Amino acid sequence: MPPALPRSRPSEGLPGLRRSGSVTELLFLYECATREPTQLRPMADRLGLTVQAASHSFRQLRRRGLVEVRDGRYRPTVEGVAWLHEGLAGIADDVRDRLSHLHVIRSTRALAEARIAAGSPVSLELVDGLLSARPGTSGDSHGLARTEARPGDLVEVEKLEGIVPIEPARISVRTIREEEIDDPKTPGRIRRAIPGPSAFVAAEGLEPYLLVRKAWDGPTVRFAVARASAEAARVGVPATVFVLERDLPRLLASWGDARSPSFDVRPIGRDGPSDRSSRDRTETIAELGRRRERRGAPRE
Repeated sequence: MPPALPRSRPSEGLPGLRRSGSVTELLFLYECATREPTQLRPMADRLGLTVQAASHSFRQLRRRGLVEVRDGRYRPTVEGVAWLHEGLAGIADDVRDRLSHLHVIRSTRALAEARIAAGSPVSLELVDGLLSARPGTSGDSHGLARTEARPGDLVEVEKLEGIVPIEPARISVRTIREEEIDDPKTPGRIRRAIPGPSAFVAAEGLEPYLLVRKAWDGPTVRFAVARASAEAARVGVPATVFVLERDLPRLLASWGDARSPSFDVRPIGRDGPSDRSSRDRTETIAELGRRRERRGAPRE
């Protein structure tokens, strides 16, 4: 009678190793194939197992026809050798496939923050969401400048080491009521809500966009507001988003997944941080939207 097949085929690759005992079985069989031990204790010590655990692995593998004791030595059977090769090859193929999807960056371009000489060490950091380089190795990520650069130039950096730290920023959502659209004081309130001349500002909807244009001369993101502001926050750039109160539930719904940014919601003109979490605010505003729908309020 042919030996029973293992419960989990070794060609499953890395996911197959999650089955209880899979790693131990592969290592045990590898020891038998390469060392042909005469005792379980030395093998158990090499694998970091107790003798009882090694004995259990042996019994499980022997029951499936993958290992035997022959001439006083623990050896894999022909089926065991085939299973071992298939298992290790499946893991190797899976690892190679996963590595092929990972982009290991050996060199990059960065914005020079100061004069940089070719061949000199530089440290990398994110400044206003831009990968920037400055002389020295004080940062968490550093390399060697391949080219000379002046401040504001792109510099080629090679032989990279370390990882550039990214500290996510917060999105400030500022709501505008319907009755404030025609209020002459609204542009001033919007202007005071914008943190500075280089701020990342976005407007969700036509009315907020026109009001923001009256409030300041800086660039204003109008399209894909939720995605753009979330991406800015992800790379450490704070964003200020203006939206009509009635459209707030739709905006917040765009940030409803596990990778949603941290945000706070306040009406324009109101200072001070909110004392509730982003999730609490989302649920509160969503309930506000449901109440307006029940009252028959017009919605876009």
